Amino acid sequence: MVTPATAERRRFADELIAIGPDAPTLCTGWSTRDLAAHVVLRDRRPDAMPGVLISALSGYTEKVQRRIAGRDWADLVADVRGGAPLSPTRFGPIDRLVNTTEFFVHLEDVRRAQPEWEPRELPADLVDDLDGALRRSAKMFARKAPAGITLAPTDGREPIVAKDALPMVTVAGPVGELVLWIFGRQAHARVGYTGPDDAVETLRTASFGI
Repeated sequence: MVTPATAERRRFADELIAIGPDAPTLCTGWSTRDLAAHVVLRDRRPDAMPGVLISALSGYTEKVQRRIAGRDWADLVADVRGGAPLSPTRFGPIDRLVNTTEFFVHLEDVRRAQPEWEPRELPADLVDDLDGALRRSAKMFARKAPAGITLAPTDGREPIVAKDALPMVTVAGPVGELVLWIFGRQAHARVGYTGPDDAVETLRTASFGI
């Protein structure tokens, strides 16, 4: 059985091949080649992963990623598609837990950096997994937010209080759009806001993250 995470990984690889190695992405300063290299590093170079979160180690991570990015494009995307050769993430439940949002968000990082993009109609099983991921991680991502946040799915799911504080802003949209929003892609997420104007404006540009 192909998990939603694996299906998104394959769609991501397809999009990379279709658009080429030099297209822009929503990841500031990164082309599609850079983003593909980041994914391969994440899958295959655990020794270099700490530098993604720890600034003191970032130099090594960047060096490894640059080396990966210099590889032949077709081979690089083949490794994106294939994933980690020996990893717990090859088991379905773990794949769904750690890779669903990763590949959904990065696919949209590519799609939404191009002109005239439109949101996709997402498969039901992908929406289910994104909803679960959003409920597990929303409070962690929103903990430093400058205002209270309630995420209000418009596709029949219960609201999530990501940060219980005043002033409170309600962010409404489909689950996939709310995932993109809390992952820092506010400018490219199709959502609506309810709340004080100044609080809404601060959240439009707030930095979310671990």
